[in-house]
Amino acid sequence: MQFNRRQILKAGLAGSALMLAASPASALVKITVTAGEFIPLPIAIPDFGSTDPTFGREVAEIVRANLRRSGLFNMVDPANLPMQTGNVGASPDFAAWRATGADALVMGQVERGGTIQSSVRVWDTQAAAQVVGSSYSTDPASWRRIAHIVSDAIYASLTGEGGYFDTRIVYVAESGPKANRTKRLAVMDQDGANSQFITDGRTLSLTPRFSPNQQMLTYMNYEAGNPQVYLLDMASGRQQSIGSFGQMTFSPRFSPDGATLAFSVEQGGNTNIYAMPISGGQPTQLTSGAAIDTGPSYSPDGSQIAFESDRGGSQQIYIMGAGGGGAQRVSYGEGSYATPVWSPKGNYIAFTKQSGGQFHVGIMKPDGSGERILVSSFHAEGPTWAPNGLVLMYFSDPGGDDGPRLYSVDVFGRNNQVVPTGSYASDPAWSPLLN
Repeated sequence: MQFNRRQILKAGLAGSALMLAASPASALVKITVTAGEFIPLPIAIPDFGSTDPTFGREVAEIVRANLRRSGLFNMVDPANLPMQTGNVGASPDFAAWRATGADALVMGQVERGGTIQSSVRVWDTQAAAQVVGSSYSTDPASWRRIAHIVSDAIYASLTGEGGYFDTRIVYVAESGPKANRTKRLAVMDQDGANSQFITDGRTLSLTPRFSPNQQMLTYMNYEAGNPQVYLLDMASGRQQSIGSFGQMTFSPRFSPDGATLAFSVEQGGNTNIYAMPISGGQPTQLTSGAAIDTGPSYSPDGSQIAFESDRGGSQQIYIMGAGGGGAQRVSYGEGSYATPVWSPKGNYIAFTKQSGGQFHVGIMKPDGSGERILVSSFHAEGPTWAPNGLVLMYFSDPGGDDGPRLYSVDVFGRNNQVVPTGSYASDPAWSPLLN
């Protein structure tokens, strides 16, 4: 049975309050965030049923870990459950599950074969009603994906928002002594698993960004000595420069349809933003003048570009039409602003801010109102959005002999945590949901 009223999510950043509500009738399952408290949803997830019990346990543990890291769910200790392995084909003993403190219950079945097949049912224990029931499949070579797909389904059914677990992160993996680090592009699952290098570190590679269909990356490469924008085909590994248009090209980012690349060009002491089709050709200049204009980021509908510029004397965030011209300043807080990134929903722009001797990662509405600092530290920058627009990733360097690491935080500045990587890491970019 589906909910007879639509799950809702109400967010009031100004009051620092969030309510996620899902209910089939009078019993309301609520997750509430306020300035002083955070009440995660108690959820029980026994091991998934399987002809291979070890496999069922592994998949369930990945699901538990995903939901736990979201900060919205409190896992009931599996050791305290009425049954250690779930039965997706039976109706639960709701009284027994309520006695564990669980407001939600997940039963799953998973099997290996020509494909990985999984069936999942999510229950509201208070209302004794099913929230969702469905089946999923994936390629055996990427079996962890089934756990991420299931996690997204659970997250969506209980919050009314899209999930973000079946995604990947591209980033710069750093190794070696601090004064001479090797920096290679790497890609991994959002939980840090399945990490693999994309470039060999022979030349410096920075600021990787996914294309919307995830078939390509764009990044800055020092192959020719000066930084130049490159494209890389993820399937073949083939990489090539987009062309030589100035002394340096950098800060690339794809348009929402993936057909256009916006980037900065430094030439003759001036830095301006250009756009060109990824199929090639001559770029179109979008800004002009003696200022340093860089860091372009398209709005989700492709109609506008946010960017950073020092045209007013200090580094600030501006917005212009995708065709250029008519830029309007939107950041007016104390300090300098950089790295603007439009959220997937279009309701916020994430940024890096430097003020008071510290770095800050924050968000603001596209008109500059509602500025909110999420994290502050000695050095934190480079925010990137999860596809549901509720979580960001960034990198932070504590200074000294240590190196940068990746972190994630939600839009309320809560649940700030390290993202595991096999090395020091910087410049993350979050993919859309995998196909």
